[in-house]
Amino acid sequence: MRIFAGALAALLTASAAGAQQYLNCNFAPGWQPQGEKHAYTPENLFEYKDGGAEGYLQFGFVKMQGITCAKDGSTLDIDVSEMADADSTYGMLMANVDQSLPLEKLGMGGQVQKQSATTAKGKYYVELVETAAKADADDAAFLRSLAVKILAGLAGSETPPATLGWFVPEDIVQVRMVPESVLGLKLIKRGYAAKYKQGQAFIAEQATLEEAAAVVKALREKYEGAPAQVGDEGFSAKVKYLDGICIFRKGRVVAGTANLPDADAALAQARKLAARIP
Repeated sequence: MRIFAGALAALLTASAAGAQQYLNCNFAPGWQPQGEKHAYTPENLFEYKDGGAEGYLQFGFVKMQGITCAKDGSTLDIDVSEMADADSTYGMLMANVDQSLPLEKLGMGGQVQKQSATTAKGKYYVELVETAAKADADDAAFLRSLAVKILAGLAGSETPPATLGWFVPEDIVQVRMVPESVLGLKLIKRGYAAKYKQGQAFIAEQATLEEAAAVVKALREKYEGAPAQVGDEGFSAKVKYLDGICIFRKGRVVAGTANLPDADAALAQARKLAARIP
């Protein structure tokens, strides 16, 4: 029994070590650990992120593990956060990238600048922040290669959420994951919102068909919507700040369009969206 227990303990230790191989300053020559590795949970994340902790918690933050590395007067913080699911991770990524710059094909998406890099894979959100000895140093190539190595040690898919492909692609400007009150509608607690050159659209998957039907019913009653032939059921309405809207259900997905000139335009765009939802 003691032999078995010892073998089990060794196996668990090896598994834990393997799971954290991405927290390694030796990915690049010359970098050495500065202090101990750190770990944070929702209860104490504010100690590290201070005013920024709330942004993590909105996207289903579970825990963070990190390490600080040093070399020749420069420091590098490597932080890997585990989120509730891949949708939350992608949402966290999109909330923190510079929208004026393109995303790279790095994990589910990534952005690398002179002294920082951020990317995501599965449930993991990765941040690399360098404080260089030379303020104008451009270490983007190094940070990109390091991000690739870290991603290789993380489980999960590098494919962006499938929901993104359901939006009508023409004239789309931006898509983001909204952790609460999609388009300002409190009844739609979480989903993806797309901004177009004209108008907006959203997609919010619900846990069950019954839950989706209840959300559409509540919204229709709230905004006194008129029935619309789209999806399994839908309605059109005029809503303050959202102008002409059309909201519908297809299976357990609640989706719709908004900020279009009138109900007919909102309905036409909603039908295009519904046709793309599996």
